[in-house]
Amino acid sequence: MKKLFLICTYLCVSSLLLHSQSVHTLTLEESIEIAKSKSYSMLKLGEDLKIAEYNLKSATSRLKTHIDMTIGAPQYTETIESWKDTTGITFYYPVKELGYSTILTINQPLPTDGNIFIQNMLSSGENLNSNFRSSRLRSRIGFSQPLHSFYAYNNIRSTLKRAELDYERSNKQYKREELNLVYQVSSAYYNLLSLQRSTEIAHLDLERQMDAHEISQNKYAAGLIREVDALQMEVDLAEAQNNHDIAVLNEVSAKNSFKELLGLNLDDSVTLNNELNYQIIVVDPEKAIEMALKNRLEVREQEIQIELQKLNIKQQKSNGMIRGSIDAYFERAGIDQQTDIGLFPSIRNSYRNLIDRNSSYGVGLTITIPILDWGENRALVRASESRLKQYNYRKEEVEREIETEVKNLIASINSNLKRLQVLEKNVVVAEKSFEITRQRFSDGDIDSQGLALERNRLNNAYTSHLRAYINYQLSLADLMRKTFYDFQNQLEVE
Repeated sequence: MKKLFLICTYLCVSSLLLHSQSVHTLTLEESIEIAKSKSYSMLKLGEDLKIAEYNLKSATSRLKTHIDMTIGAPQYTETIESWKDTTGITFYYPVKELGYSTILTINQPLPTDGNIFIQNMLSSGENLNSNFRSSRLRSRIGFSQPLHSFYAYNNIRSTLKRAELDYERSNKQYKREELNLVYQVSSAYYNLLSLQRSTEIAHLDLERQMDAHEISQNKYAAGLIREVDALQMEVDLAEAQNNHDIAVLNEVSAKNSFKELLGLNLDDSVTLNNELNYQIIVVDPEKAIEMALKNRLEVREQEIQIELQKLNIKQQKSNGMIRGSIDAYFERAGIDQQTDIGLFPSIRNSYRNLIDRNSSYGVGLTITIPILDWGENRALVRASESRLKQYNYRKEEVEREIETEVKNLIASINSNLKRLQVLEKNVVVAEKSFEITRQRFSDGDIDSQGLALERNRLNNAYTSHLRAYINYQLSLADLMRKTFYDFQNQLEVE
């Protein structure tokens, strides 16, 4: 009874584990889509893209109206004040004050690096010892405009430009890493497919060797072959069994790595679609080079560096130019100071005083003229200009490197395709040759050594064909990664 209970418990646990596991039969395209949605590297890059997007939004928001309010209600203070009379005697007395204040500021930045603002301020304070209240109401409209932003360096526009370039760079980097992930998944997929096929080849080889071993044992028992040939067959069978076991272990290890790359649960079951189908792709070298130069981040990064360096040069030059600013304001203010008066009546009195009082205004021009810096700023400008030349040289160098890289990759694709087509025929010939050799061994026309040589030739044909297929597929994936163009479907990667 106890034994039956243990068996039932084991079966229940095994059933639960099987139901908790997910079974995936994946094609390459399905593997890539899973990796894009679950891979940790893509999730982190997605957050980097969001950061750049938020920074761009922050830069554009700087040009919009900002409204801020500061409220101090209430503010209570209690302290000791001193007063000295004409005889030099100092008197100390306590002071208790209760105050209220609020400031509303509306600020509108201008594309010219200036700003217009409206500031309204209301404050009221009461001395609780003497019941003396002082209230103040002020409204100011102001304007500030740096003159050098028209002819030298505009900080707001430059900040916005930097944010736009940073967002573009992050967007292209995300696309590049996405294609890198596609290549990594493709490489891992074909590596696992290779090991999966190797296991199948090892299994077929093991079955063939078991058949050959059985035939040799029967022949040895009938006295048709020597003992050494029968012993050699046993050694070959043991070797085939060992190769099969190693292939199974390698496949299991590769499956775990593949599941980790895709972000799948390590307990899930993964099986690949192992049909070795392929499409003959004719790549136009001029098209490939054009798309690579257009889309590669390395080229755009150099262009972005050039644009940023031009901004740096402009900013550095502005430090040595005449700088000026215009500031102006218009203000009305009202004050009320009385004893034994409430908060709201005092505020109303300060408002009446604001209406009756004359307005205040001011306008001013400030100019800063650099007279002598012993050539410091000019040297910094020259250094920035030399750095700009470096970026231009590097851009030309990168373009030549990309062109060479794409040409070599296209040549490799064509070579891999030709080799794959030749090895396909080689597999067909090797299979027919092995069947003829096995029949000859059964008939006693050849010994075990001849059968072993033909079996190795067939295994090598399978392995070489598989390696050529994988090299061809990976070279196509590498071309898409380095041109941002899918030549198989004739479309640009978005």
